Amino acid sequence: MIRLNRLLLLWVMAVSVPCAAFAQAPPVPEGAFVEHRVALQISDAAPEKQALVLNVAFNVLKSYGPDKVAIKIVAFGPGVDLLRDGNANEPRIASLVSQGVQFEVCMNTVETIERTTGKSYPLNPKAQRVEAGVPELMSLAEHGYTLIRP
Repeated sequence: MIRLNRLLLLWVMAVSVPCAAFAQAPPVPEGAFVEHRVALQISDAAPEKQALVLNVAFNVLKSYGPDKVAIKIVAFGPGVDLLRDGNANEPRIASLVSQGVQFEVCMNTVETIERTTGKSYPLNPKAQRVEAGVPELMSLAEHGYTLIRP
């Protein structure tokens, strides 16, 4: 009887442990030493707001170093102007990208602009396209990112 209980216990452990591992799989870390994850929201086209979000990203990198922090800047609504090709902040964006910062642009917003204006909306080639900005921020929060709206 004791042997049967041990076998049953081993079988339950063999089945449940792998299932539990798959149920709560953490996101793949951006780098081996990343300790902090920050998602910065930009939903305002004002030049001072664009400068502020870029300043925050630079300051976080300065505080933690590019190897210790993952930063994603998510642009939606009027904030997509930051990632428009030809934006005055392109050199600053390029510098941040070279340090590992990712820029994501809401394609729902871009497609709405294109539909409304009848013109193509040129995007910065460094911008990664996401379907929708707000759900992207929600997903990042669910995966350990701290959301900041400067």
